[in-house]
Amino acid sequence: MKAIVYNEYGPPEVLHLEEVPQPVPRDNEVLVRIRTVSINDWDWGLLTGTPLANRFISGIRKPKYRILGSDIAGQVEAVGRSVRRFQPGDAVFGDLSGRWGGFAEYVSAREDALTLKPAGMTFEEAAAIPQAGLLAWQGIREKGQVLPGQRVLINGAGGGAGTFAIQIAKSFGAEVTGVDSTRKLDTMHALGADQVIDYTQEDFTRKGQRYDWIIDFAGYHPVRDYQRALSPQGNYIIVGGATTLVSQIIFLGPLISLTTGKKMSLLLHQANRGLDAMTELCAAGKVRPAIDQRYPLCEAAAALRYFGAGQARGKIVITVPQNF
Repeated sequence: MKAIVYNEYGPPEVLHLEEVPQPVPRDNEVLVRIRTVSINDWDWGLLTGTPLANRFISGIRKPKYRILGSDIAGQVEAVGRSVRRFQPGDAVFGDLSGRWGGFAEYVSAREDALTLKPAGMTFEEAAAIPQAGLLAWQGIREKGQVLPGQRVLINGAGGGAGTFAIQIAKSFGAEVTGVDSTRKLDTMHALGADQVIDYTQEDFTRKGQRYDWIIDFAGYHPVRDYQRALSPQGNYIIVGGATTLVSQIIFLGPLISLTTGKKMSLLLHQANRGLDAMTELCAAGKVRPAIDQRYPLCEAAAALRYFGAGQARGKIVITVPQNF
């Protein structure tokens, strides 16, 4: 089969198309013919070998996983003998984090890493959901409960996970403020944000507004700034951002929570947890994946280059031609 592979850390130019052996599913696995795969932060980090601490997982000197891609959608080609949930021909999607392999024609995946794709959902939409959608879902739903009328600020609201977070928070009746760059303001408004802030022009932590929830996909302020922007008993959840801020939340968050009543915590993503709930929201029309750009598999390097520039308004998806 054909796949996009890389043998060294570096920029997107290290990626190349190669013929590799087609995987054979184990007893508890299914073989999926991939139709679409989406790009996430993990892919960029695995490609570039950054941050350096991640190399303890991905390989110290060179990549351990030669094929990127975790969020896939496609059709079941074959099943292992102990698989009960799926059969050949089923349309499925899910997050293969920890194994990856989605930038290819086929991939083997554990049965429990996949779920059935609703008939009304396209393969592109399905591939856009698992990691970004569930980061948003877990941040908003599993760290507490957003209530109608509460003020929710989403930092990095114009990116992959942020565009989902806007819609999820609105589905629970929250008043949502989205923060991102100038070119993403219209996208945030279109997805339902009540207010938008251009971080290149304004610092939301110094506007005097207080928020019941701050969901942070792009942490770059000192921890004290976020603390100031929270209402009494407010919740701050960091999902992504600078390593120094993550460290501050890990070590100082419990103390701040204890002494001020303002909860400050780190979200550790759990692959596929909440995927059925997200699928229901999408099927009900309450959430829709925001897809910015589409690339064929042979242009994966260009797709990663665009992603790395940080300008994507929502998700970037890569399609795998059926007659490659």
